[in-house]
Amino acid sequence: MAKGKQEEAPAGSPAWMATFSDLMNLLLCFFVLLFSMSSTDVAKFNEVVASLQSAFSILPAGGQSIGDGTMVGSGISQLPELDVYFHEAMHQKSVEGEDEDSDDSGGKTDKALEEVKEAGNNESEQMAEEIEQKLSEAGIAEQVNIDFNEQYVRLTLNGGILFLSGQADLQKNAKPFVRKLTKVVAQYNENIIEVEGHTDNVPIHSAKFANNNVLSTFRALSVADYMKKVSDVNPALLKFSGRGSYVPVAKNTTAEGRAKNRRVEIKVYNSIYSKN
Repeated sequence: MAKGKQEEAPAGSPAWMATFSDLMNLLLCFFVLLFSMSSTDVAKFNEVVASLQSAFSILPAGGQSIGDGTMVGSGISQLPELDVYFHEAMHQKSVEGEDEDSDDSGGKTDKALEEVKEAGNNESEQMAEEIEQKLSEAGIAEQVNIDFNEQYVRLTLNGGILFLSGQADLQKNAKPFVRKLTKVVAQYNENIIEVEGHTDNVPIHSAKFANNNVLSTFRALSVADYMKKVSDVNPALLKFSGRGSYVPVAKNTTAEGRAKNRRVEIKVYNSIYSKN
């Protein structure tokens, strides 16, 4: 009996191998996708989705166009350069948020500074009026020049009334004047009080004072010490400093100008700037 001809196997891989390969590829893609999303910030991802949906309309069902001829719709997941869209959308949102925060914080800061400045100016003005009234009652208002700013009220005293030329000790006939002035200033014993000494630019050199800086400092100290002696002004809030000839209020080319520059300034800070 003759043997039948054996059927030859079809060329190529068996059919089951193609199915198995597709399954392995799908599993690989599935695990790669899980790995790539394992560190995703859900909140940011949702923000990106919402931003893209609003800006580009790429996520709702139905065909939508992005760019030139690129379509996205139900069942279609091929979107070239998707990462570019995500990056640009997030960057734009981040920049806009920073600009808004910057504008808000800058505006709030400027507004707060203006409010503090206005409040300080109002308080200093009220203090200046009170001090001027009290100095008038004491009969010494004409010997004191008063001005103010948002930080303090400044009382300017003529140095020629207080000291002899080249000296830092208060003259005997100047002490009653300083005593009356101190009683007025001491009413603000919770405020910072600063005494500044100033001179003209005529050089000085003696055994006691090396230069105008030293002389102006000792003059300020002399006034501050006498203020503490004749009143209950708070020593912790009483400061003194010497500015020498560096802050003139008039030209030093004339005798009148030099006389104005030889002065002592008493600055009474308002409550706002006494806290710092």
